[in-house]
Amino acid sequence: MPNTTRHMTSTLDADGRLTLALEEVELPAPTASQVVVQVEAAPINPSDLGLLFGPADVTGAEYSKGKIVAQMPAAAMRAFQGRLGLTLPAGNEGAGLVIDAGSDPAAQVLLGRRVTAFVGGMYARHRVIEARDCMVLPENVTAREGAAAFVNPLTALGFVECLHAEGHRAMVHTAAASNLGQMLHRICAADGIPLVNVVRKPEQAALLRSIGARYVVDSSADSFRQDLQAAISETGATMAFDAIGGGPLLGQIMGAMEVAANSGSQYSRYGSTSPKRGYIYGMLDPSPTILNRNFGFVWDVSGWLLAPVMERLGQAARERMYARVAAELTTTFASHYKAEVTLEAALSREAVLDYNARATGAKYLILPNG
Repeated sequence: MPNTTRHMTSTLDADGRLTLALEEVELPAPTASQVVVQVEAAPINPSDLGLLFGPADVTGAEYSKGKIVAQMPAAAMRAFQGRLGLTLPAGNEGAGLVIDAGSDPAAQVLLGRRVTAFVGGMYARHRVIEARDCMVLPENVTAREGAAAFVNPLTALGFVECLHAEGHRAMVHTAAASNLGQMLHRICAADGIPLVNVVRKPEQAALLRSIGARYVVDSSADSFRQDLQAAISETGATMAFDAIGGGPLLGQIMGAMEVAANSGSQYSRYGSTSPKRGYIYGMLDPSPTILNRNFGFVWDVSGWLLAPVMERLGQAARERMYARVAAELTTTFASHYKAEVTLEAALSREAVLDYNARATGAKYLILPNG
């Protein structure tokens, strides 16, 4: 067992200076209920980028070996008052080998096993984790394949669970060509759920159609409004999950739902009585969300965050979701990466400008131990 380990942290100072750094820290011995995981792979998800950089200027940042100093825009500082001066470990999820364990039987049984976890601080060479927070990977699944077993898979499954729990039958998803979007397509295809995929480029539409997606709408096309309306009318979608956040897109989707609901119905000045639900779960566009209220009065728009949703769904739903992820890690929930980098390389200017652009197909995987 090493005495120290290396991990990545993010610190925001009161003057707006955001510092990402690799730090050598003491590696504590595990308590009775804990294990020590040698982290082999950890993905960089959009939710990780929020902690790493947020809206900071990475183009004009200072880059040195194992360190980045970037400036946070003054207009954004109010939203980050709660984290000023805090040094926060980075990396929501990852996978690796258990190399030490506490005395509890639940910890001892994991010794020598490959596990994955969603506990934060996974951009590290080693991570001390409670045994109960570890998911054992099947023998035929590598750390690379199991590193992203939580955020995207559980988000996609969470969408489906919410759909059923709230009584909807079809859904709309934006930024649909992403890793998450492709997972959601595979789930909905297997479960018989009509899914309208909204993308922003023709090549993204082609990608989804190549894997069998039936309803694909390109927001950059001149016919977008008509295509969206036709897809929602045919599927009967009344629930949307929006990764974009800002701009008019979600409002356009809700408006199309209202038109579909009113088709053939008797006029009412209050709009249709069909429930329309919009969830915002991402911030690809940080500008204000624009809702032109042309969708009646039976509607709801709110935020969607994985952890509280998982809590709200209940134990039975969580166990069902975990079991499905474990069984389908290399199929339904397979993730694909543009590049694999070490901890040090993840803080290089070239890599940061690439993965922080948040482009489709530009997902990175960190290999903390090389």
